[in-house]
Amino acid sequence: MRPQIHPIPSGTRDVLPDEMRELRDITEAVRGIFEHDGYGEVWTPALEYENVLARGGGAPPAYRVMDDHGEVLALRTDMTVPIARLVATRFAAAEPPLRLCYFGHAYRGVRPHRGQMREFLQAGIELVGAPGPEGTAEALTVLHHALDAVGLRGFRIGLGDASLYPMLLRSHGVGSDDVGLLMDTLVNRDFVALEAAIGRLGLDDDDAELLLRVPQIRGGPDVLADAGGPLADAVGGLARLYELLAPEVAARVIFDLGLVRKMGYYTGAVFDVYDPALGAPLGGGGRYDDLLGRFGRPLPAVGFALTIDRLHIALTGEEKVVQP
Repeated sequence: MRPQIHPIPSGTRDVLPDEMRELRDITEAVRGIFEHDGYGEVWTPALEYENVLARGGGAPPAYRVMDDHGEVLALRTDMTVPIARLVATRFAAAEPPLRLCYFGHAYRGVRPHRGQMREFLQAGIELVGAPGPEGTAEALTVLHHALDAVGLRGFRIGLGDASLYPMLLRSHGVGSDDVGLLMDTLVNRDFVALEAAIGRLGLDDDDAELLLRVPQIRGGPDVLADAGGPLADAVGGLARLYELLAPEVAARVIFDLGLVRKMGYYTGAVFDVYDPALGAPLGGGGRYDDLLGRFGRPLPAVGFALTIDRLHIALTGEEKVVQP
C-alpha cells in the first residue's frame, strides 16, 4: 500500500530521531557554555502583539493572527526584540549588566523555491547594560566559546560597524531615501546594484569610487589603517574592540567594512559567523544601543544568535572533509 503524502508548508521540515539527537547535542553544548559564562536562560512567547514587535524595528512579521479580543498577534521574527520587551517589563529595576540567553524558534517569510527556512531554531545571548567595546568583546568571546564547544573548526567572524556606511553616505550629502536604497543593496551584498545606485546619485568620479570601494574592504587589522576621514570614529571603535580580544578570538576575526545586517536596530559593531562548509552565515549579531529605550529602559546592549540548523549542516560538512 502506497503511503499517503500530506504536505507541510514550504520552509518547514520534520526532524527524525537520529538528526534530533545530533541537534540536541549541539544545543546542550551551547547551553553549557552560556551557563558557564553566566547567562541565565529565558523563554518568551512565540506570539507577540504586532505593535510591540513593530516598536522594536526588526524584520516585519510575516505571519499574523487575530485573537478573541480583536488584537493582532504575530509570530516573532527574532528573539532580540521580545527580550528587549522582557527586560523593560520584568527587569525594570534590575541592576545592569543583565546576562540572558535563549533557545527558541523564529519565523520569517520565505521566497518560493529559494530553499529558505520559514521556521528556524536560534540559540543566542543578550548582554544588556554593558557598553562597547568591552561588552562587545565579551559577546564575541562567548560566541567563540560556543562554536569551539560544538567542535566547529573552520569558522571565521566577519566584523564591521552598522553606522559606518550610512555615516559615509551622509558625509557625501546623500539623502535619507537614497541611503535606505543603498543600504538595502548592501544587505544583499549586491555590488552590481550598489554601483548602479551610486551612479544615479550624480557624484563626481572620486566620491563615487570611494562609496563603491569602502564596503568591499575586507581583511586583517591592517585594512583599518587605510580608512580615515569620516570613517575614523567607526574604524577607531573596531580597532579598540580588536585590542580587547584574546588572541584565539582575534585570530578568527576578518574585518568587513561593508557588513550590514538585515535587522534595523543595530547601531555599532556588527558581526556574522562564516564557515567554509556552508555558503551562508551561521549566525551573527551586534550592538543595538537604542533598542531598549524604545521599550522604556534605555540601556546599551549587544547580542548574537546562532541558527542551529545551519550550524549542524556546517559541522556535518566539516566532518565529510576530514574523512579519509
